[in-house]
Amino acid sequence: MRMLRRGLLAWVSRVVVLLVLLCCAVSVLYMLACTPRGDEEQLALPRANGPTGKEGYQAVLQEWEEQHRNYVGSLKRQIAQLKLELQERSEQLRSGQFQASEPAGLRLDRAPAEQPRADLLGFLHAQVDKAEVHAGVKLATEYAAVPFDSFTLQKVYQLETGLTRHPEEKPVRKDKRDELVEAIESALETLNSPADGSPHQRPYTASDFIEGIYRTERDKGTLYELTFKGDHKHEFKRLVLFRPFGPILKVKKEKLNMANTLINVIVPLAKRVDKFRQFMQNFREMCIQQDGRVHLTVVYFGKEEMNEVKGILENTSRAANFRNFTFIQLNGEFSRGKGLDVGARFWKGSNVLLFFCDVDIYFTSEFLNTCRLNTQPGKKVFYPVLFSQYNPGIIYGHHEAVPPLEQQLVIKKETGFWRDFGFGMTCQYRSDFINIGGFDLDIKGWGGEDVHLYRKYLHSNLIVVRTPVRGLFHLWHEKRCMDELTPEQYKMCMQSKAMNEASHGQLGMLVFRHEIEAHLRKQKQKTSSKKT
Repeated sequence: MRMLRRGLLAWVSRVVVLLVLLCCAVSVLYMLACTPRGDEEQLALPRANGPTGKEGYQAVLQEWEEQHRNYVGSLKRQIAQLKLELQERSEQLRSGQFQASEPAGLRLDRAPAEQPRADLLGFLHAQVDKAEVHAGVKLATEYAAVPFDSFTLQKVYQLETGLTRHPEEKPVRKDKRDELVEAIESALETLNSPADGSPHQRPYTASDFIEGIYRTERDKGTLYELTFKGDHKHEFKRLVLFRPFGPILKVKKEKLNMANTLINVIVPLAKRVDKFRQFMQNFREMCIQQDGRVHLTVVYFGKEEMNEVKGILENTSRAANFRNFTFIQLNGEFSRGKGLDVGARFWKGSNVLLFFCDVDIYFTSEFLNTCRLNTQPGKKVFYPVLFSQYNPGIIYGHHEAVPPLEQQLVIKKETGFWRDFGFGMTCQYRSDFINIGGFDLDIKGWGGEDVHLYRKYLHSNLIVVRTPVRGLFHLWHEKRCMDELTPEQYKMCMQSKAMNEASHGQLGMLVFRHEIEAHLRKQKQKTSSKKT
């Protein structure tokens, strides 16, 4: 019985398979017989009761295109939904990790995401209310007022110019340029999409901008007042914008130990024995007696007066028990860049902090720590702005005697100026100096080599720290501009010489001294005639 059942099942299976194969064959034959032939073979059959020929193909293609658009739209919606879900899951994961890292019992109830946004907006609006935007602020003196600078599309007109900036100039710094462009674009966007929905006659463009003024209150933000052409003659559009400063954010907290940070002070020199003697007096007090973590490298050009310089070094070494110095003698004409480059590469120890210095520089022990704190190998180099001393003979000409050097080093506009056009005194690690390519050794004589190196750092990924420092002084000395200099170097030298002598007011007193003396004589005569 079992054998009969198995045989029957096998026979039924074969019959079913044969029927399926037969149906497939009949279907294929039917399709071949019904498919139209010819030169204009159809790609697809048009719908029943639909257009035929060219119109039929266009209708099918449009239907396919519509289906494709719907499919693409569906995919985009799905992708957007997935991104949203992924973002929510990531936020939930970060929130869970943050809460898990908190000690038990110290977890705070978190407000919804909208609450921090509302708090931030409230803070920014409060900044506008505190700034001098809607009403004036009582000030103690005329010097407490924060002045505006003005600008057009091409130029900025500024009060605080320093020595290297001009009263009228194109904004060179990218941040300032982008700041003003963003303010104008924001104003145009507001003009072209009024909040009240009222129509305007034409779209406003940058060519309608007339002028703007702006000023920054350091603790509140920047106020912009922008003026545009109006729709009619004698009409203007004024927009007042405010860029509020946000709350202070903590970026990093770190502990710095400079106990073992050695500074290699490199001084290129040719002759100038008296200046070197004065330099070594300052070096002995600040570097040897007070700091104690300094190496001195003197690179001397030529042999004239070389023995006197070496004698000063040896006397200091014996008197102060100081052995951390290197003396390198080079032949050929003086080249500041070559001297500093040779001195930096001569060092054979571990990576050291370099301070490129000149013989007419005075610095304090506090500056040495400032040098250490503002440099980091592979990350930061330090370009301090030093205070340059005016000619003491002019500054103290009305005194009985010129005071001692330490009393002359006072930071006032009558005694000197911030030398913001000079880039020669710099602190950087030897590894950074080598990696950047060092000095351009083709530059001879005075000037140019320091700017070239400074620009190389600006074009790198290193942070360049540029700031005035209170413990670094350039001592006045008579400057001679040699005929051997190139025209560009000679021009730079003469500009530096003019700036070194005295302030604008003091030079004016010298120019008009004959008129002043004549006035004093007249006043003296009037006084004597009244007495008689």
